Order: sequence, then C-alpha cells, then structure tokens
Amino acid sequence: MDNSSGVGVIDKAATLLDALEAGPSTLAQLVSSTGLARPTVHRLALALAHHRLIGRDMQGRFVLGSRLVELASAAGEDRLIAAAGPVLLGLRDATGESAQVFRRQGEWRVCVASAERPVGLRDTIPVGTRLSMRAGSAAQCLLAWEDHDRLLEGLEQARFTPTVLAGVRRRGWAQSLGEREAGIASVSAPVRGPTGRVIAAVSISGPMERLTRQPGRLHAEAVSDAGKQLTLAVAKSAA
Repeated sequence: MDNSSGVGVIDKAATLLDALEAGPSTLAQLVSSTGLARPTVHRLALALAHHRLIGRDMQGRFVLGSRLVELASAAGEDRLIAAAGPVLLGLRDATGESAQVFRRQGEWRVCVASAERPVGLRDTIPVGTRLSMRAGSAAQCLLAWEDHDRLLEGLEQARFTPTVLAGVRRRGWAQSLGEREAGIASVSAPVRGPTGRVIAAVSISGPMERLTRQPGRLHAEAVSDAGKQLTLAVAKSAA
C-alpha cells in the first residue's frame, strides 16, 4: 500500500517519527531504519527538534518529543489512554491488585493510566510516575521485543538478564519479584500498536506475600487478556 501523501518532506518527517515509536535511536539507527539519506535524516531531525516533536535523551539519542504528548492530550484522541480506564478496572477487579499502563519515554517508563486497589496493602503508582527501565516486569515487556542493538543497550545495568527476556518473548508476558522494590511482585504483558510494535505494557503489582513467588501462575492470563484488549482498541482507532 502506498502511504505517500504526495508531500515529500511531510512523508519523510512522518517516517522519522514512526521509527522513533520503537524507542531511542542514534542518527545511524534512524538512517538504517528509515532508508533515508543521512543528511536528510539529520536535517529533518534538527527541524523537528526545534518544534519539540523530537527530543534527545541523556545519551544524545533521538526520542519522540514532549510536544507530541501535549498535542495528544489537547486533541483528546489518545485511544490507548481512553481505553485503559475500563480495562484496568476490570483487571484490578479480576486480580484484586493495582493495575497500570506504562509507556517508555527515553530511559524511563511512565505510568499513563492506573487503577488502585481500594483497600489493604497495595503498590501505589500514580499517573505520571517515572520508573526505571532497568527493573520490573513492565520494563522487561517494553524491552524484550526491541531490536538487537537496543536490547543490548537496555540490558546494561539491568536487574534482569537476556535469558529472562527470552522467556518473556516465548511466553508473551513477564513477571518480577522484588526487582523494582523489595517485597513487590508484578506481572506485565505487552500492548502493541497497529504495526505490531510494542508501544506500552499493562501490569498488576502488589506485595509478594499476596502475589506469591510465582505471580505469573496466578495472573498471567488476566494480564495478557488486558494487553490484547488494549491492542485491539489501538488497532480500531487506527482503522
């Protein structure tokens, strides 16, 4: 299918933004993933950065810019966040644990939607909370399906191993025991965009004394179903 709009510079800029949906990229990685000439990628990236549509992370890599979040919020058309509310409430009620959706922003994963357990011990993660990409089942999900170079970068100083991520890819879900915080367990599953890329992770989290040392055995099916519901909601919005 021809996705060209007939306006070359707009199409090339959109190609850059599409490539950055998968995560931070160096200039060389953008050239490789887009197939555009290096001078073209460099010129467009700088122009998009001027308008905050592209930013830079702490390693100097290109990332999606803060202006995109502002525009999505203003338009009220973020289907993932719109769909997340009822899905997370259903997941919370099915598991009895706090439920969240995380997106990756550079070196962080950010909670963009949350449904808290109403009573008892709970793992409280308010919307807007930034957590490390180096620990936790949501971080595992957001990293597991990245390309080889990004996978290696993400594993530096991570509390999980390549073997753990291979298991995530094989099962289709992740679990963690005390990785992010002592005594806290979690289970996460990927949310995919229309192209099949992982764009978010849906999670539950709570005390290990309740989730046990095998939280996936208890809740992987419910969490995976929530991931599939959100993936379908995102796909419908793009249709």
